[in-house]
Amino acid sequence: MSNQRFTIAHTLTAMAACAALVLPLVASAAPAKPKAKPAQVAMPYTPDAVTHHSVTIDGKTIGYTARAGTITLRNDADQPTARMSYVAYTVGNDPHRPVTFLYNGGPGSSTMWLLMGSVGPVHVVTAGNSLAGAPPYRWVENHDSILNKTDLVFIDMPNTGFGRIMGVGKPKDFFGLQHDAQAFAQFIQRYCTQFGRWNSPKFLFGESYGTPRSAALAAQLFNDGVALNGIVSQSSILDFQLDWSQDASYVQSAVGGDGTLGYVFYFPTEAATAWYHNMVPHVGSETAFIQRAANFALGPYHDALVAGDTLSAEQTRSMAEQMHRYIGMPVQYLVNSHLMVPYGRFLAGLLRDKSETLGRYDGRFSVHTLDPGSEYPLGDASDDAMDAPYTSAVNQYLRQTLKYNPPIPYKPDTYALIAKSGRYSWQDGENDINVAPDLAQTMSDNPNMLVFSANGYYDFATPWLATKYTLEHMNLSPALQRNISYGFYQSGHMIYLNQAALDVYHRDLERWYGKASNRSL
Repeated sequence: MSNQRFTIAHTLTAMAACAALVLPLVASAAPAKPKAKPAQVAMPYTPDAVTHHSVTIDGKTIGYTARAGTITLRNDADQPTARMSYVAYTVGNDPHRPVTFLYNGGPGSSTMWLLMGSVGPVHVVTAGNSLAGAPPYRWVENHDSILNKTDLVFIDMPNTGFGRIMGVGKPKDFFGLQHDAQAFAQFIQRYCTQFGRWNSPKFLFGESYGTPRSAALAAQLFNDGVALNGIVSQSSILDFQLDWSQDASYVQSAVGGDGTLGYVFYFPTEAATAWYHNMVPHVGSETAFIQRAANFALGPYHDALVAGDTLSAEQTRSMAEQMHRYIGMPVQYLVNSHLMVPYGRFLAGLLRDKSETLGRYDGRFSVHTLDPGSEYPLGDASDDAMDAPYTSAVNQYLRQTLKYNPPIPYKPDTYALIAKSGRYSWQDGENDINVAPDLAQTMSDNPNMLVFSANGYYDFATPWLATKYTLEHMNLSPALQRNISYGFYQSGHMIYLNQAALDVYHRDLERWYGKASNRSL
């Protein structure tokens, strides 16, 4: 197939070259006709599908309506630019019932993960913290849904799910921080108009990149006259300067020039993972151990990194020995690494003797590696464990259970189009984006808005200590700082992959929604 494309491309190139030679010769014989614009390809439209179901939550059976479909976005000239697909779950017809808008991250991901795994009425059954295997996969009634507290609208970002960029729309109109926020803001306002939800208490619920989207989106909505009651931020990253990749060369250029804070913020996540895999002594409870690791990281470990080359050999070895008791890496390895181990090396090295590497999204996951000597993992054990079950389940569920079956593929993501169109436009720079000021400003403008930050202890994509540090350094007044509350769970990036963690998460969200929904604006 690749050779065929190569041949066709060269044939077209040759034809174009011939045309370039011939056209000047015939130009004098007849005036050139203007090129006809190609006909606009009409996007197939499938009407929304409406079905009725029930779910048992806290021992009570709740009937709900599921609506799967799309909402069309338009530009200032009222021309269509995209269709965004969604699934909405509603209980009754109360226009004052809370409604929550949920989305995943990427940027470039659909929202199939939250839709099929988190707080909606169904939940994909996975193999816990191990690889899922082959189909068939199944989903079950989700007793940890928060549909008892709020209606839920799961939104796929443009060009994912069954949504497509269309009409006069172009990728550059959507693939950027502010463009993305504007698209979601228009979707939410059109949804409220179409279904009479303008006076409902409104919430945002974002995961991963969905959390900086929430910060930008909350600001955009407030500017449009739409105030929010609350934001749930799961696995947050607001200040990208406090995060870094597995690449050591990037680590050295980020976070204060040498990655100091990055190493500090990842340390308790490494400690939690070492505890889980029995690579450190179990003294006391796991949560107490993780907190001690955080205190050590923010104190003695941070000071040692700041001291740098001024540490004596004895001081360096002493620090390495203390680190070893928290993260399980060999003392001499820590000494040789100058006390700095990029988290990718930790994921590849902790279980090297077993020829296993760990997951970035969830350090509990491990997989056999074909190259035990590799400096970094060759893949992501946690990602490998969940892609197939969720992709299969979302297609079967939408097309068969919810009866929404468009004649186009369901797109789990749009990463390829983002890459083809150039890049995702951050506007503030590729690596130094920081939307914490946007969130802080919105909280100041709307002092009744509450924020719930949900974090997994084994999450290497968005480490919990970096999130907490960011939220505690936004220059908020003490009263506004009290509007932020936290949940910490024995899970990774996708908290809902751990059923026990999801049970606790559900109870926390129930309490939080009860408080946030009753605050007058």
